[in-house]
Amino acid sequence: MARITLRQLLDHAAEYGYGVPAFNMNNMEQGLAIMEAAEETKSPVILQASRGARAYANDVVLAKLIDALVEIHPDIPVCMHLDHGNNEATCVTAIQYGFTSVMMDGSLKEDGKTPADYAYNSGITKRVVDMAHWGGVSVEGEIGVLGSLESGGGEQEDGHGVEGAISHDQLLTDPEQAVEFARDTHVDALAVAMGTSHGAYKFSRKPDGAVLAMNVIEEIHRRLPNMHLVMHGSSSVPEDLQEIINKYGGQMKPTWGVPVEEIQRGIKHGVRKINIDTDNRMALTGAIRKVLTENPSEFDPRKYLTPAMAAMRKLCKERFEQFGTAGNAQKIKPLPVAEMAKRYKSGSLDPKFG
Repeated sequence: MARITLRQLLDHAAEYGYGVPAFNMNNMEQGLAIMEAAEETKSPVILQASRGARAYANDVVLAKLIDALVEIHPDIPVCMHLDHGNNEATCVTAIQYGFTSVMMDGSLKEDGKTPADYAYNSGITKRVVDMAHWGGVSVEGEIGVLGSLESGGGEQEDGHGVEGAISHDQLLTDPEQAVEFARDTHVDALAVAMGTSHGAYKFSRKPDGAVLAMNVIEEIHRRLPNMHLVMHGSSSVPEDLQEIINKYGGQMKPTWGVPVEEIQRGIKHGVRKINIDTDNRMALTGAIRKVLTENPSEFDPRKYLTPAMAAMRKLCKERFEQFGTAGNAQKIKPLPVAEMAKRYKSGSLDPKFG
């Protein structure tokens, strides 16, 4: 069984200078496509499920699905990660179902909509870190509020995301506060706010420094060179996928995502985990629309889900190769969570500063 913790995987990524795409999944087809791409490229992989995905698939089904994917691909290190946990209970139950990593997103309060202050965020994140590390499980935290620098707000994703307009300062992580947060919480990875957002409609034009503040990542990495940084909302929203969807009856408005070259720039400055969901949704949807438009009498789900999986597999392979993940699976020997728990207890995995 090749389950791996996020901490061990990102430590390896930092050592060898690559990033790891974290693909959201909700069902069997997505899981199979992601894992087949990982197998073909010999890449370690992060599979992540949000609270919405857990409710949609049912925790029991999702846990058994992950077991099956790991069994089918025994040579691929798989980190199973909770995306945007909103409280301690959500994180604990994820661990109970075999997740090797959890995100405690204390940047928002428990409702997943209201911005939280620093004391709330650091306090609840530290409680989750203590609990998870006792069991050898990794924790990702977030400082700053994810949202668009253009619109001054966020977009809901599976019911999670800030509501209403918030200040420009809240949408950009303060590098000094990032250092304080790492020191106070001992998180294994840190998600930062610098202009990315959930969903397809991230930017109204090709992003530049005014709306995608990569300089924030560079400054945080300068101050925290040993911290694994995370870019959320980092689908690239490819134009060709938009065109396929619209050609076959869709109505996507023109939009821009996070360019791959900007993600590659981030990887050079400490970004180790890159969250991707929308791109895969678009790949699946475009392929399904094509089949059903060209063959309107078709009603066998296998006939449209098979090409949909192929389209998603192609996109995942591209990201593994673009982020430098490809070829690294065989270089890693996953450690069990019991061994990671010993290392946390010894202090050998405590954050390093300077």
